[in-house]
Amino acid sequence: MPDIIADGRTKVAFVPTIADITAPTVTELEAGTELQHVMTADGLIGFEATTAEVDNTSLASTFDTRKAGRASFSGTMLRLKKQSGTDTVKTTLARGTTGYIVIRRSIPESQAWAANDEVEVYPIECGAPRLLPPEANSVERYEVPTMITDEPVLDATVTA
Repeated sequence: MPDIIADGRTKVAFVPTIADITAPTVTELEAGTELQHVMTADGLIGFEATTAEVDNTSLASTFDTRKAGRASFSGTMLRLKKQSGTDTVKTTLARGTTGYIVIRRSIPESQAWAANDEVEVYPIECGAPRLLPPEANSVERYEVPTMITDEPVLDATVTA
């Protein structure tokens, strides 16, 4: 089985409303703002779950045992390239804005949303954008914290 190259195969969108995050519709996703073209290559930050360990060792145990505890995400944010003129993405992701970050992986980003696409859906609220200091040989960048406000669906299927 061949490897899947990640380059150019991640689509990221901010979607203002989704009725059922387990099954977002193509129409809902098309109403969103695609972000992958204005994100830096390392711009999807913290969207990896960590799971806490729960010690369930008893007094009679001779071996320490653990069970899976709460899953969480920490430091989720988007790193974006500042756009000249009116930066509509920065306006869209203003502090206090709520909506959903939807991520589709392993399919060329240029392909339109389609029924049966597997996506991750994160309910978020945007924090205050933070300008990053200028660097030599770099575009101007900023970060938007994206606090996850409810349990995300990491294996949602797009419906028609």
